[in-house]
Amino acid sequence: MKSRFRPDRGLTTRMLVTTFLLGLLYVVFAAVLLALLKSAVWAVVIAGGLLFVQYWFSDRVALFAMGGRAVTREEAPELHGVVDRLCALADMPKPVVAIADVDVPNAFATGRSQKRAVLCATTGLLRRLDGDELEGVLAHELSHVAHRDVAVMTIASFLGVLAGLLTRIGLYAGFYGGFGRGRNRDGDNTALMFLVVVLVSAVVYALSFLLTRALSRYRELSADRSGAVLTGRPSALASALTKVSGSIAQIPTTDLRRAEPFNAFFFVPALAPGFSLTSLFSSHPPLEQRLTQLAVLSRELGQAV
Repeated sequence: MKSRFRPDRGLTTRMLVTTFLLGLLYVVFAAVLLALLKSAVWAVVIAGGLLFVQYWFSDRVALFAMGGRAVTREEAPELHGVVDRLCALADMPKPVVAIADVDVPNAFATGRSQKRAVLCATTGLLRRLDGDELEGVLAHELSHVAHRDVAVMTIASFLGVLAGLLTRIGLYAGFYGGFGRGRNRDGDNTALMFLVVVLVSAVVYALSFLLTRALSRYRELSADRSGAVLTGRPSALASALTKVSGSIAQIPTTDLRRAEPFNAFFFVPALAPGFSLTSLFSSHPPLEQRLTQLAVLSRELGQAV
């Protein structure tokens, strides 16, 4: 189903390339899983089952993990009103509207399709933004749904999660069941197999992490552009970006660390102070780059008018 959000060929190309490369990694990962389980049937059942759960229930999992809940029009009339206007403007189905009772000001969209999407805003965001700023943020999130990059990110993140899980399983099984237990040939082969499994899984995890981060940064710029064009007010989105980024800096570190795992889906990353892989390989482009793009877009739209 097409919407009135401006198409982004650059985003589409990047999604296809990322999906292709992750597909190659998945083949390698399946081979490692097969070597570990020594059963093609179990390898397919486990990998396929986990992918099925990740893809079909990603909206519910993300909403549950963030403590969000679906709200009715009576419970959140202003939020529903903004979403209704944007969906009518974009000519797209209305997603499930949800609120997470969290002070971290943010929003995210998830779901495998436009008909199975969830749009969630935190109470911290609703308290801090005015109507135009909220509309800009929600238009940004709806753009992710319209461009289908939410579904691609869901599948892409699955491989990294599965590879990381296999790495931990391999390390646990190796240390407690394989490495150093017996010096015969079978024991040596077992130890070598676990070592290969752990190394390959770690490499797959690292590569999938880098690929999803590269795609995530571009898709945020694309959503900023598309959302600002849809509403016709890039300045409102820029104001929301500045306000949310400044507010996040005042959130307690404990709350930020709890929210960090969901940064790839957030409007603005929740980064705790200090060094971390999340801050080193951010899922979002720098704030200055996003604001510069919106300033240029604002001038373009002004000239068009």
